[in-house]
Amino acid sequence: MLGLEQKLSLYGFNNLTKTLSFNIYDVCYAKTEREQKEYIAYIDEQYNSERLTKILCDVTEMIGARILNISKQDYEPQGASVNVLIAEKALDEDSIDPSCNQGKIGGDVPEMIHAHLDKSHVTVHTFPEYHPDNSISTFRVDIDVSTCGTISPLNALNYLISSFDSDIITIDYRVRGFTRDVLGKKFFIDHKITSIQDYIDKNTLTKYDAIDVNVYQSNIFHTKLLIKDIDLQNYLFKQDVYELTPKQRLDITDSLRREMIEIYSGMNIY
Repeated sequence: MLGLEQKLSLYGFNNLTKTLSFNIYDVCYAKTEREQKEYIAYIDEQYNSERLTKILCDVTEMIGARILNISKQDYEPQGASVNVLIAEKALDEDSIDPSCNQGKIGGDVPEMIHAHLDKSHVTVHTFPEYHPDNSISTFRVDIDVSTCGTISPLNALNYLISSFDSDIITIDYRVRGFTRDVLGKKFFIDHKITSIQDYIDKNTLTKYDAIDVNVYQSNIFHTKLLIKDIDLQNYLFKQDVYELTPKQRLDITDSLRREMIEIYSGMNIY
């Protein structure tokens, strides 16, 4: 668990804001437009708002927060969003707004889910995508975990990475604001960090090429990861790798790698 290196005696509330934002991309080869649409429908069902809600509730528990409110929405033709409002600790029932469902989303609750924390929030949005002239389909997940006080979103990083099939991962972590000790001294960060990679499981890191772009004086940290090895069978939708000729396998693998490199680089290269 991430915590203070030494407990600070603070004046008032620790009002540092810690935000973890990242994109996760899954890439798939679907040759025909029909197969592309079937892949989109499949991935959309696999990561619908109900499953995403469970993931965010698990995240809330991992970072030691309490759910105030959840809202979710599945979209047509595809995609889903979940937003959770959270609190750093349990609150008196009288202090919780009556509109908050406290994570109880049964009954006549609408299909949109938003979760609220007393000082923080967790959100996820999905973006399945394909183009009829391109045999490569992509599935993007955007996740934001923002907390105030002593709890940190970095505690849930490995769980979130493992919850999705991730070929490319882009992660941003930022600490904003400041807090004071009892003598009035400002603290602009309350824990040591040199790289987001320090909080990623070592076995996970061995599977990816990774680079950092950090602005230490501003407490801004950025890490990008690209999967090293492509096991072609894992990227074929409704097709067996042994049905392909060696040249077809090579061409498809090359197409997948080109797509990944462009997404990883954030620019059109080929």
